[in-house]
Amino acid sequence: MDLTSKQRAYLKSLSTNIDTIFQIGKASLTPAITNAVDDALEKRELVKISVLKNCFDDPRELAEMVAERTHSNVVQVIGKRFILYRPSKKAPKIELPPAKS
Repeated sequence: MDLTSKQRAYLKSLSTNIDTIFQIGKASLTPAITNAVDDALEKRELVKISVLKNCFDDPRELAEMVAERTHSNVVQVIGKRFILYRPSKKAPKIELPPAKS
């Protein structure tokens, strides 16, 4: 599912109020972090992740990798932070603006 610019802007506005709940450090992207992000996306739908200074990987590449592994969308990458979105399978909470056909 690709996000439209309107949907992306809506998710960005929602993400200003959420805290960073994961930090990727020296060990980079581990299976444990990927699984934890996957679980958090199911519960929250919108997750903010921070890349620490001791991680030498590019935040944009990490965002793409996490998104691919969790089947989510990268909403935004700013500096060393990125935001992911995936609608919950069980109980969706966030209603996106409709995409134009």
